[in-house]
Amino acid sequence: MSSAAPLLGSRPADDGHQQERRRRCPSWLGRVVDTEEACAQLRFSGPMILMNMFYYGIPLVSVMFSGHLGDVELAGATLGNSWVTVTGYAFVIGLSGGLETLCGQAYGARLYRRLGLYLQSSLIMSAAASALVSVLWVFTEPVLLLLRQEPRVSRAAAGFVRAQIPGLFAFASLQCLLRYLQMQSVVLPLVAFSAASFALHVALAYLLVGVLGLGIAGASAAVSVTFWAACLMLLAYVLRSEVFNETWKGFSVEAFRYVLPTVKLAAPSAVMVCFEYWAFELLVLVAGLLPNSTVSTSLIAICTSTETIAYMITYGFSAAVSTRVSNEIGAGNVDKAKNAVSVTMKLSVLLAISFVLFLAFCHNLWASLYSGSAVIVSEFAAIAPLLIVSIVLDSAQGVLSGVSRGCGWQHLAALTNLVAFYLIGMPLAIFFAFKLKFYTKGLWAGLICGLVCQACSLLVITVRTKWSKIAETMQQEKASYGGLA
Repeated sequence: MSSAAPLLGSRPADDGHQQERRRRCPSWLGRVVDTEEACAQLRFSGPMILMNMFYYGIPLVSVMFSGHLGDVELAGATLGNSWVTVTGYAFVIGLSGGLETLCGQAYGARLYRRLGLYLQSSLIMSAAASALVSVLWVFTEPVLLLLRQEPRVSRAAAGFVRAQIPGLFAFASLQCLLRYLQMQSVVLPLVAFSAASFALHVALAYLLVGVLGLGIAGASAAVSVTFWAACLMLLAYVLRSEVFNETWKGFSVEAFRYVLPTVKLAAPSAVMVCFEYWAFELLVLVAGLLPNSTVSTSLIAICTSTETIAYMITYGFSAAVSTRVSNEIGAGNVDKAKNAVSVTMKLSVLLAISFVLFLAFCHNLWASLYSGSAVIVSEFAAIAPLLIVSIVLDSAQGVLSGVSRGCGWQHLAALTNLVAFYLIGMPLAIFFAFKLKFYTKGLWAGLICGLVCQACSLLVITVRTKWSKIAETMQQEKASYGGLA
């Protein structure tokens, strides 16, 4: 990586090929969206979407293998997977979000050495956070029993969770490495590594469960082994590749100086992510209190799963805009940062429209993939219009959350999520569901109210952001860094 390493979507001097591409592009499309910026973001977001899906599929494969062991094992693995997600994985994913600000702006400002220091400080912080979470995971069974979960299912879930304690440390480190690479626009290798990890996991799960007969503990242990393999593969890539000669100068005690600045951004980033994860999980729990809870819980679970799948695609655009904004702010290119936000919002609208069309015409087919019950398929058709609205709003807020990580105002986004989901969304969901007796539609309508508040608040913050002030602060920091850059 030379000192002239290009930023994602940076625009070199025009050549004949670029002019030819512009001539081929319809004139109306050029007026609607900056096509060069859009193409750059699509090239970035596509690999990020694939990578996210591969890593997301790893624990799901273990749940599927557990399901073939019996109903109790399936329930235990499902409950355990939900527990590790909301108490651990979501938390460390959020912690790594601080690197999107720090590494992204440092890379744009050409403070390349700082990227390696920020990565090391984040690894230290993530290891400490993982140690704290692992203590909670050790006591999973008594906690689940306290939450009035069925004893046999709680025992199975506890076994599933405990086997993933080693994997939590690997997953936390993996997320830090992914952000370090993402902010340098290194994305294609991430797809290859994630695909290899997924393939390895399928083989491991089959070996431990199907061949060695280790049961639900074996299915979960396969997750830990896979995450460690994925983490070590990425670490070896960073250490051995010449591409990172300028951003990785080796391990240094100087990294401890950057732990506090990392924590200051990582903590609100983790809170921001967890507040949203927890809101969706809480919705499933509340659905269990409705009349005909079996149908209600299944319906909300299908909606939540659909929303998650849709968000995985939004995540690609969120990662793209976070990288673009932080890189351009670090480089002092305020106008390019604003343009990146505008283009990503337009792309998210196109994405939302595609989901609207899919659910409008294929909702029965989609529901039948989850359940063969005619009642659930019929109820899903009735709630599909609300689900469409929530996906549109979630697409918008996902992009705006990426902007927040790129700019470094995770604390504002965390406060927004607290108010939107827990002071507006959940109270209204309970009111609509129980008081007005709208039941599952009421729960999802309350969630939509929270998403409206969240998206509108983030939009106002983005519009009122003093971009030039953020860029000036970064340039002052660059000047103070001096020769160490």
